[in-house]
Amino acid sequence: MQSTHPAENRSDAELIRRNRRFYEALWAQTRLVDPARFNTWPLLHELARQAPRRLEVAPGLRPRLPLEDTCFVDLSHTALRRLQSAGANAVHGMIGALPCRDASFDLICALDILEHVADDTGALAELARVAAPGAQVLLSVPLHPEAWTAFDEFVGHCRRYEPARILALLAQHGFQLEHSAVYGMQPKSPRLLDLGQWFLTHQRERAMWWYNRVLMPLALRFQKPLRWREGLGDTRGVDEVLLRCRREG
Repeated sequence: MQSTHPAENRSDAELIRRNRRFYEALWAQTRLVDPARFNTWPLLHELARQAPRRLEVAPGLRPRLPLEDTCFVDLSHTALRRLQSAGANAVHGMIGALPCRDASFDLICALDILEHVADDTGALAELARVAAPGAQVLLSVPLHPEAWTAFDEFVGHCRRYEPARILALLAQHGFQLEHSAVYGMQPKSPRLLDLGQWFLTHQRERAMWWYNRVLMPLALRFQKPLRWREGLGDTRGVDEVLLRCRREG
């Protein structure tokens, strides 16, 4: 089902309420996934090894950086408790007001978050503030506004990005794009997405059981390997992209 109404005018307060309502309930019944199980691990673990000061923003229960010696910032108290119980340094906060000092990180990871934020310019400014000169910053965003679906609305997206727009925003905040990778775990079938939405809305406990015991393990098992390519590359038909940037200065 297609929708042509991205929610870029949604207020921060409304966005926070919506994301808390969806993701707090999601994480309450979801298991913490080890970062090494994701297809991002081969690309990120070497970067993490070389960067002792690391930050991951809004990981939920799907962190991509090592739990040890990484600072995690998230809105979800449920996710924070699970991360902390696994030995991680996890603190409450949001991307638009990070509880971190200026220039305090050499590697920052903020996947699947920028599209949820009403003020994405302010969010990028915060990432630029806490990034040390020369730091590597990894972001992922969904592409192509014409590909907007009801699922985007359901999970709290404010927008999809035109490739030129995300490049301009990055440059505006002192981020130089170095590499990218075709990325994303969203199913391609609209029928499957609609079915998932229905179960999450009307039979959440049953949907979470299937998600944790069947769907998530299958998705992890059949992930495609990720490969860096220079710059943004060809984005035709690409649903989501992983961006590896360098903080200028």
